[in-house]
Amino acid sequence: MLRIGKFILLGVLMMTQLPIWAQNNTASPYTRFGYGELADRSFGAGRAMGGVGIGLRSPKQINPMNPASYSCMDSLTFIFDFGASLQAATYKDASNEYKKLNGNIEYIALQFPITRWLAMSAGLLPYSFVGYEFGEASQIGDETYQNTYSGRGGLNELYGGLSIDIWKKRLAVGANFSFLFGNIEHSQSLSFASASSYINNRTQRVEVRDMRMNFGVQYTHPLSAEESLTFGATYSPKNSLNAKTYDGLTRMSSSKDEIIESSIDTITGVAYDLPNTFGFGVSYMKYNKLTIAADFQYEDWGDSQYRGESGNFQNRKRIAVGAEYLPDDRDKNYFKQIRYRVGFHYNNSYVKTNRNAENNYKGYGYNEYGVSVGLGLPVMDYRSLVNVAFEYVKVKPGHVSLIDEQYFRVTLNYTFNERWFYKFRLN
Repeated sequence: MLRIGKFILLGVLMMTQLPIWAQNNTASPYTRFGYGELADRSFGAGRAMGGVGIGLRSPKQINPMNPASYSCMDSLTFIFDFGASLQAATYKDASNEYKKLNGNIEYIALQFPITRWLAMSAGLLPYSFVGYEFGEASQIGDETYQNTYSGRGGLNELYGGLSIDIWKKRLAVGANFSFLFGNIEHSQSLSFASASSYINNRTQRVEVRDMRMNFGVQYTHPLSAEESLTFGATYSPKNSLNAKTYDGLTRMSSSKDEIIESSIDTITGVAYDLPNTFGFGVSYMKYNKLTIAADFQYEDWGDSQYRGESGNFQNRKRIAVGAEYLPDDRDKNYFKQIRYRVGFHYNNSYVKTNRNAENNYKGYGYNEYGVSVGLGLPVMDYRSLVNVAFEYVKVKPGHVSLIDEQYFRVTLNYTFNERWFYKFRLN
């Protein structure tokens, strides 16, 4: 029986979480550039497996990385997924070190069948994070001044997706249609120590409201009664975003804390692009025993514009591999029903920093390396899972003058998996 009341409750819960996504989930100075830090789109098991998902096809997990995966669920199941993270970060350059602890809600999503060959998923997840604050004190003659840079915000996706099995439960296609929204704000504050001087505040705010699409296909080839290979591919087309820019300037008196001058300009018609994105993945599965998966993703950022300018981005590649092992799902020993996971990922940055004449305006990027381990802990009737992932991420910059970053991250996710559509017969 379809429990309409719970659908409504979950829908209301999803909408009440919208303001929470505005919270910062990073303190990285690199988020000053472009759209900020791009979020990991993998859920549950995939997060502990290096962030894989393009070739994963599991009836027990929501996987928005490839919308073709939704149709693998059985026609009696409803899945609800909720995740949050906490991270300890260290930022270090040649002379300074800064540590920061932060966290946030990661995502919220649901998935359910419509027919035996058609399934739907919907959810809210981050696309990017912006959050930083740094500055320096300088002196001109006898006058000392402080220059402070800060930023906050990010972009979010409210998505709905459909998946269709088109051939013998082996070949499936799917699509996600997303509403991309959010605000990114960068500020610069210039203040002088003298009581008779002033404070200059410059602010740039970008507001994005647009649609985004993502398409996927998966083919599963059986190797035996319990073994199979799944091949997946995804594509997200290039998009020129509907965005507005607001440039503001406020001058305040240092002594009286009153506004001397204030202005704001609204800028429209400048280009903010998202790139063509291609993904390929493969997974090997031995039913209720072992899963091994690998992904490759390519994002064509090189020609994308930001604020009407090109040259700020570079093409991004991401590689991820991971595995999950389940000792024995039929054993009464609880520890043998735990899913043990491990993974690795590598990607380069899409942003370029410090573009100047010394490096022919090519700028510098960074490389990111990450390892992860995790557990899938069964609860209730052993259909639902609490997933825990532990990640270590190292960000290595392309030049010694840039910031070196390290992250220790814990992600907690609850996957509620229940038979909602089962009809009981009374004799």
